[in-house]
This record gives sequence, C-alpha cells and structure tokens, in this order.
Amino acid sequence: MSSNAKSSAIAAAVILGVVILAFLVMPKLVLTLGSVSPWLGAVVAVVFVVGFFAIFWLRGRYQRRKQKDQA
Repeated sequence: MSSNAKSSAIAAAVILGVVILAFLVMPKLVLTLGSVSPWLGAVVAVVFVVGFFAIFWLRGRYQRRKQKDQA
C-alpha cells in the first residue's frame, strides 16, 4: 500500500470516527433544540447530514487538485 493510499485511509477513518461520534450526540441535541424551536432542531439535523457528505466531497476535490498539480 502506498503512502498516499495509507494517508487517505487514515483520513477517511478519522473523519468517519468524528462523524459517528457526532451522530451519537445528534439526537439529544436535536431534541433539546427542538423543544426551543422545531425549525432549529430540523436545521441542525440537516446541517449534520449535509456536513457528512460535504466533508468527503471537499476531500475528493482536494485530492483531484493535488493529483492534477503533481502531473
């Protein structure tokens, strides 16, 4: 396994670990914020879900740009 593949695997594992921890905390946070305002709870839930995909999308863009610069 190349060092680039190792670094990508480690980064993905760290990101997934942080996201899993966030998703474990999210229900209590959303319920607490939902008692203040249902819209606020919904917005926080949507931000968590979109953030999960945005992290990997941004990482992919970074990797493609990095590969293009090296070529």
